[in-house]
Amino acid sequence: MLMESIAWAEGTGGGGSPVGGGAGGFLSLLPFVLIFIIFYFLLIRPQQKKQKQQQSLLDALKKGDKVVTTSGIWGQITNIGKETVTLQIADNTKVKMQRENIARVRGEEEDKDKDA
Repeated sequence: MLMESIAWAEGTGGGGSPVGGGAGGFLSLLPFVLIFIIFYFLLIRPQQKKQKQQQSLLDALKKGDKVVTTSGIWGQITNIGKETVTLQIADNTKVKMQRENIARVRGEEEDKDKDA
């Protein structure tokens, strides 16, 4: 008898409406929406911004730029293609690699540190 009263109490939604309808359904989704918003501002948006900066760096490359690759090789661009670049990494050594592997352009102060 006790179990039947508990079952009847849980089964009624008040006023004959089903449990979880209306505002209750929206409130149950609210934590998921907040988690997505937090992920967007902490992970997705900064990554998109970084990708745009990297793409603008790759688009601005020109012959003679001194660069560092993603593998850490320092070199100077001697030739630029649509998808590849040729780097001179020593006096008689040139390497052809994909353009996406350029990590950054070196500054003048980095060249002075390398020679020291």
